Amino acid sequence: MQVLQVQLEVGPDPAEVGRARRWARSRLAGSGIGEDEPLAETLILLISELVTNAVVHTGCPAVLRMLFGSTGASGGAGTVRVEVADASDRPPLQRHAEGEDTNGRGLELVDGLADRWGWLPEGRGKQIWCEVDRGGPVRVPGPPPVVGAGGRAGESCEPPVCLFTDHLA
Repeated sequence: MQVLQVQLEVGPDPAEVGRARRWARSRLAGSGIGEDEPLAETLILLISELVTNAVVHTGCPAVLRMLFGSTGASGGAGTVRVEVADASDRPPLQRHAEGEDTNGRGLELVDGLADRWGWLPEGRGKQIWCEVDRGGPVRVPGPPPVVGAGGRAGESCEPPVCLFTDHLA
């Protein structure tokens, strides 16, 4: 199986989420996933949620990675894996938003849209990942929820280790 990995350093500013989405759209197009395909929209929403969680809840830089796997020699269908690594060692907390709550839906969306997701320690922080199978049915996302500001005072913000980083202006 062949795997292509690309990654982007994301600064600790909520405005970086939009930059991560633009970067991801260009990488999806480069992998043969058209921006108007339901798969692309699902992946962009997943990326938006995971990057937002990392930036808002840690206040630290993060690293976004996308891995494109193919199952055949022709480079056909496979799995797209999204990983977001941050410097916080706190495990993700899947909350259940009530009615008019303006946050608390991010990991619920990830759980509903991804074929698989989870987290694991990475260095002194953690990595949250999700996977979407390219050949399977795609769940079409609705509009993204509004995510409130937050953060953790006093946490160290050492960025995760990253190689082959793509910097976009």
